[in-house]
Amino acid sequence: MAIFKSLFIFILAGLLEIGGGYLVWLWLKEDKPWWMGLAGGFILALYGVVATWQTAGFGRVYATYGGIFIVLALIWAWKVDGFKPDRWDIIGAAIALIGACMIIYMPRAR
Repeated sequence: MAIFKSLFIFILAGLLEIGGGYLVWLWLKEDKPWWMGLAGGFILALYGVVATWQTAGFGRVYATYGGIFIVLALIWAWKVDGFKPDRWDIIGAAIALIGACMIIYMPRAR
């Protein structure tokens, strides 16, 4: 159960970071209203809070988050921007995700 809770937190944090960053992107790069940038900044701040809900230390959490973020970013690009990941995108994301899960979930010698 702890792994599922941890994965949920990683996914929530990733969606907040990508969603907030996307709103800032739209504001600055696609001339959307200023309030989108403000909302994006607020959502990005929430991402920083949610990430602290993990029980592991900062370095290990953020290293793991990087691999999970790669997968989420590709899914976001596919579903929101119409970007179609190719096999190399998928293979690279799978490698990153496997490595990320090894970093956070493998048992450690005490």
